[in-house]
Amino acid sequence: MSTAEPRIIIETREELIYLLAEAAAIEHNLMCTYLYAAWSLKRGTEDGLRPEEADAVRHWRNAILSVAVEEMTHLTLACNLTSAVGGAPHFSRPNFPVPPGYHPDGVVVSLAPFSHAALEHFIFLERPEGIDEADSSEFPHPAHYERRYVPGSLMPSAQDYDTVGHLYRSIRHGLAVLSRHLGERVLFCGDPASQLGADDVSLQGVRTITDLASAEAAIDTIIEQGEGAPSHRDDSHYSRFLAVRDDYDRLLRARADFVPAFPVAHNPVLRPPLDAHERIFIENEEAAHALDLANAVYGHMLRCLVQSYGRGAEGEAGKHLYAGIGTDLMPLLDALGSHLATLPAGPSHPGIHAGMTFTMLRDIARLPPGPGEARFMAERLLDMARHADGLFPAGHPLAWMSARLVEIAGKVEVAAIPGPGVAFPHKAPEPASDVPTEGTGRAVEAGGIAVSFDGKRCIHARFCVLGEPAVFRANAPGQWIHPEARPADAIAEVVHQCPSGALSYRRTDGGPAEQAPEVNTARIRENGPYAFRGALRLKGADIGFRAVLCRCGQSKNKPFCDNSHIEAGFRATGEPDSIESAPLEVRNGVVELEPLYNGPLMVTGNLEIVTGTGHTVRRITRTQLCRCGGSRTKPFCDGTHNKIGFKAP
Repeated sequence: MSTAEPRIIIETREELIYLLAEAAAIEHNLMCTYLYAAWSLKRGTEDGLRPEEADAVRHWRNAILSVAVEEMTHLTLACNLTSAVGGAPHFSRPNFPVPPGYHPDGVVVSLAPFSHAALEHFIFLERPEGIDEADSSEFPHPAHYERRYVPGSLMPSAQDYDTVGHLYRSIRHGLAVLSRHLGERVLFCGDPASQLGADDVSLQGVRTITDLASAEAAIDTIIEQGEGAPSHRDDSHYSRFLAVRDDYDRLLRARADFVPAFPVAHNPVLRPPLDAHERIFIENEEAAHALDLANAVYGHMLRCLVQSYGRGAEGEAGKHLYAGIGTDLMPLLDALGSHLATLPAGPSHPGIHAGMTFTMLRDIARLPPGPGEARFMAERLLDMARHADGLFPAGHPLAWMSARLVEIAGKVEVAAIPGPGVAFPHKAPEPASDVPTEGTGRAVEAGGIAVSFDGKRCIHARFCVLGEPAVFRANAPGQWIHPEARPADAIAEVVHQCPSGALSYRRTDGGPAEQAPEVNTARIRENGPYAFRGALRLKGADIGFRAVLCRCGQSKNKPFCDNSHIEAGFRATGEPDSIESAPLEVRNGVVELEPLYNGPLMVTGNLEIVTGTGHTVRRITRTQLCRCGGSRTKPFCDGTHNKIGFKAP
C-alpha cells in the first residue's frame, strides 16, 4: 500500500461492518451505472449502425453486462462477509446521482449513457492502485473533503480510500487484525447457512464465509475480477473497459460521426425534482409507466435478495425460493431497461430518451418469515403483472411480461395462506411447446402395450432399433413402430434403455408401468450432453424418468440435446474430478430441472452426478449445471454465460 494513500483503521467489529456496508453500496451503485450504460447502446443495423459497428456494439454490451453481473457477485460477497461476522446484509443505497460525502470525493457515481466520457469514467473507477488514470472532465468532482476515522471512537465513521481495491485490501487487513484480537471463531460468528452460496446463485466466485481463509479468498476474488491482480489482469473490469475504449476509438477513426448509443438522459427521475440540476424528469406517459414498472421489478428483486439471507439451515427452502425469484426477475429488468432507452423523455427535453432510475424503496428490511411474507411477495408480483398487462398489449415486444410475472408469482404457495384468494390477472402460461411431456405423440398400440414416440427429444442413440429391430424398424417408410412383433415385457425393457425419453409406453394388459429408478443420476457424456435418470420435472411439468439435456450451448431444441455438440465440435470431458460429498440419506425422489433465462440449469432434488464410466463426481440436493458450454468448472456453472452473452430461454 502506497504511503500516499490514506490509512483505513478498523479497530472494532462495528467499524468493520460499517466499512463492509460502504463496500456493498459502492458495488451496488457501480452495478447500476454499468447496467444503465449497457442498456443505452443501440441494438443493431435497425438503429443505423453498420454491420461491423453492430457486431462491435453487441460485444461491448455483453462486456459491460458481464461486468455488471460481477458487481452483483461482489455485492453478494460483501453481504456474505457482513453476515459471517454477525451483521446483516446491506442492500440500501442513495438515489442517483449519489450526493457528495457518501463516497470519497474522488468517487462520482451518476447514471449516464454509453459514451467515450463514460468509458473514461469507468476506467478511472476500476483503476488498480498505483495506476495514474484521470477521470473524465464530464464527471466533475463537485466538492473536496476528507473522511477520517478518529482512533478510539466508539461510533464508526466513513473513511477515505483512493481506489476500490484500496478499500478491500484495508478490509482484508482489518479482518486479519480482528481475527488475532478476538479469535477467529469469535469474529466469524455468523451462521454460514444464512449466506448465499454457489448453489444458490449463478455468480462466478460466490462462496460462503466461515473463517479468515475463506474471507480472504472472497476479497481476492473481488479485487481480481475488478481492478485485476498483478498476475492476472487480462479479464479484469479495468482491462475489459480498456479493450472497449480501444475498439471504440478504432471505429471512430473509421467514421467520425459514429454514435453507438441512444441519447439517453443523464440521471433521469420519475417525479419532478426539487433540485433540477443534473436531473431529467421523465414526463412522457408511456415512458413514465414503463419506468414505474421497472423500478417495481428492481425493488422486488432487492426484496428477494434480502429475504434469502439470514434464514439459517431450517429456512433453506425459503432461501432457495427467494434467491431463485430474484434471479427470475433479472431478465425482466434487462428487457425494461433496454426498452426505456428507446422511449422519449418528454416534451421538456426534446431529443432526449428515458432511462431506468433504480429508485430505492424507503425500507427493504427483511420481512418476518411465514404466511404474511409469502402473501406480500406474491401479491407484489401480481400487482406488477396487472400493470404490465395494461402497459404491453398483444403484439408489443414485451407482451410476454405479464404472464411471466404470474408464472414467477406461482412459485410462492399462496394457496396455503389464510385469507382471501389472490386474484391472478392471467392464467399462468402452459409449459412451452419446446418442453414436451413424456408420451407426447400418437401411441401405437398392440399386444398389450401402447408405445409413443416424441421426435423432438430423440438423439438417435439407437437402443431401440438395435435392441428390438423387429419392433423398431430403422429407415422404414411410414409407420416404424410395430409392437405386435414382440412381447410387451421385451418392448418395455428396450424402451427403458432410451436415454432421451423420446420413447415411452403405457401398458394396456395390466402389466407394470415404468418405475422411477432407486438412485437418481445425471451422467456426463464425453464431449456431449447430460443424461438424467429419475422422477424428472422440467419447469414444474412431469417429463418422465429419462431425459438428455444440452450442455454445449448449441442445441436448437434447448433445454434438450439435439446432437448439435457434434457439429459444433464441443469438447468437454465426461470424466471430471470427483468432489468430496457426503452420501445422500435418500437417493431417489423428484428431481426438479429449471433452465434459468440465459443461464445455467438449476437442479433441485436428490441426485448423484456421475462420469460416463459411472464414477461419482458429486452428490447434491441442489446445484447449477453449466449449459452454455463455456464454464471452466464443468459440469458446474461458474458464471461464464454472463461473459460470453449466452442466450437461451
